[in-house]
This record gives sequence, structure tokens and C-alpha cells, in this order.
Amino acid sequence: MVVAHVDGVGRSPSSWFGAIVSGTPRLVGAIPPTAQVLVGIVSVQVGAALAKQLFAVTGSSGVVTLRLVFAAAVLLLIWRPSPRVARADLPVVVGYGFVLATMNVLFYLSLARIPLGIAVTVEFLGPLSVALLGSRRWLDALWAVLAGAGVVLLAQTLGGADVLGLLFALGAGVCWAGYILLSAKLGRQSSDGKGLALAMACAGLIAAPIGIVEAGTALLSPMVLLVGLGVALMSSVIPYSLELEALRSIPPRVFGVLMSLEPAVAAIAGLVVLREALSPAQWVAICCVVAASAGATRTARPDV
Repeated sequence: MVVAHVDGVGRSPSSWFGAIVSGTPRLVGAIPPTAQVLVGIVSVQVGAALAKQLFAVTGSSGVVTLRLVFAAAVLLLIWRPSPRVARADLPVVVGYGFVLATMNVLFYLSLARIPLGIAVTVEFLGPLSVALLGSRRWLDALWAVLAGAGVVLLAQTLGGADVLGLLFALGAGVCWAGYILLSAKLGRQSSDGKGLALAMACAGLIAAPIGIVEAGTALLSPMVLLVGLGVALMSSVIPYSLELEALRSIPPRVFGVLMSLEPAVAAIAGLVVLREALSPAQWVAICCVVAASAGATRTARPDV
């Protein structure tokens, strides 16, 4: 017979919540780094698919507001950072928050017009550009051409009304590149998720006015709030926390190769959750970008 010792009998709900919150950082650290990245990829793409289902009620900006505000609230509870930020760290925290807000607004604007898999594939040009930036090797030029061919193929499979969606996705990709560069600085200045929590709070403050204007009182619907919380956890809290933790434990090259799976996972999430079937040509285009990203990361020089 197994006897379980329960030492939490009589605890209040608030104390239970506090125990869960305080244990979250240790739980994240206990997951193997490779699994952290893969779980984060699946989480963010399924979250994006769920977010798209809210567009008819709150609009894309309303979903961005729910995602960032809830994510900021959860991260602030988990990490409990001091509101006092060193003057040298303030530009990084605010810049990170601005990039997060802008990236999410542009990405959801693209998601409202084109399928999830295509939006993520085009957006992925941002991190791929960071990987190739400054390289003069012919092999890296080959990866760039392969990625460009994939995007051109995608553009040819879409109608004229979807061009704006592609442009929004490209803008989100530029922000994603900035997010990567700022993440490295934020990781060096903060040994845990406190910097991320403050940056997410900035992002929520930036996005909130836009979402409130578009969605209005629809943001106060209990069901909308519940789904918005789920989107925030899956699209922001879980993946960003896991990525920051993984980057401290695995080489950037390995991290980049794993992240190269993002467009393919997005296409699968769009198919399963949103029933967004892609044509064979679109799947080929996505594979081109995935192969280019994985190849560029795998063959990168150690000092890149």
C-alpha cells in the first residue's frame, strides 16, 4: 500500500496559486533544452491557430491585446521583477517590448488575410536574414536563393487580395529579426525571466489602445477572455520562456536548426485546427524556406 503525504490540506486558493507560480521557473529548467524548443514551437503555432478563430469577434488587434496583456500579467506573477530598471537596461526592455507589440500586430494582420502556414513562412525570412547577414560565402548565397525561391513560389500561388497579407508578414519578419537581436541582449542582462516580464508589460501597454479601439466591449466577454488567456499562454508565456531558457543551454546553431521547423509546424497547425489546406506548390515553397533556414544554420561558422 502506498501512502501519499499531502502537506497542503487547508491551504487557501491563493497559497496554492503562489506555490504553482513559484515552482514554474524550476519546472521550465527541468525540461531538456531540445524539448524546450520543440514544445515552444508547437505551442506558439497552435496558439496562433486558436487566435485566428477569435478574429471574427475581436478583430486581429483585439486578439493581440488579449495575448500581450494576459502574457504580461502571467509573467509578472511568475517572475515578480522589480519595477526599477537600471538606466542602461531601459532601452533594451522598452525596445524589446515595442518590437514584440509591432511584430504581433503585423503578424495577426497578415493572418487575417492569408493561411497560417504561409504567414509564418514569409515571416521566417526575418530570422533567416539574421543568420545570413554579413556572410560572403557562396553556400550562404545558395540558402538565400532557395528561401527567396520559396517566397516567390508562395506569392504566385496567392491571389492579388493576399498581397497585403504577404507585406504584413514581411513586416513581422523584420520585427522578428529585431526580436532575435534584442533577445540576446536581454538574456545577457537578465539571468531569468524578469527582463522578459517587464518587456512583455511594455508590449501590452503599447498594443492595448489599438485593440480597445477595434474590439471595444467584445474584449470583456467571459468566453473571449478565457480563450485570450489560452492564446497568451500558448503563444507568448510558454514559448518565450522556453526559448530564453533553451538559449542558455544549447548552441545557437542547434537552436536555429530546431527553429527552422516553425513554418512546417505552422502549416500543420493551420491544417488541423483551421482546416487550411495548402496546395502542393505551397508545401514545396514552405519546404524550400525550411531547408534554407536549416542549411544556413547548420553550415554557419562557429563565430556567426
